[in-house]
Amino acid sequence: MEITEIAKILGGEKALHRRVHHRLDLIELSDHGVTKDALLNLARYLSFSISQIAKLLPISERTIQRYARRRHFNRVVSEQILQIAEVAAKGIEVFEDKDNFLSWMNQPNTALGNRKPLTLLSSRFGTEMVLDELGRIEHGVFS
Repeated sequence: MEITEIAKILGGEKALHRRVHHRLDLIELSDHGVTKDALLNLARYLSFSISQIAKLLPISERTIQRYARRRHFNRVVSEQILQIAEVAAKGIEVFEDKDNFLSWMNQPNTALGNRKPLTLLSSRFGTEMVLDELGRIEHGVFS
């Protein structure tokens, strides 16, 4: 998966206010903060409402609504947004279709303790589990 795909999902340089080509760029972006604009692009890309995306983040829906579009989230929120975007980029690469990926995200998965992958995206550990499962699918290893 290319890092540039994560940036595209978030709205590219226009929404991120910087170029993202390497993992180190993601670290700098999380330190600087992801904008509300980028979060809205992620939500649109995944066909999520603000309420749905807020459930995956350590910030309330009301706080998100109060932010100006160009305002930056803190590092903790920004990292979670970037991790969700990374899952989306990897998932679409693996499934080669956004609809198939989103369908998979909403189905209970045996390898994930019969949880829907989407429900695990609210924590770093859950996100890593989903990325690991996508890696297994990519390599034809099914649990």
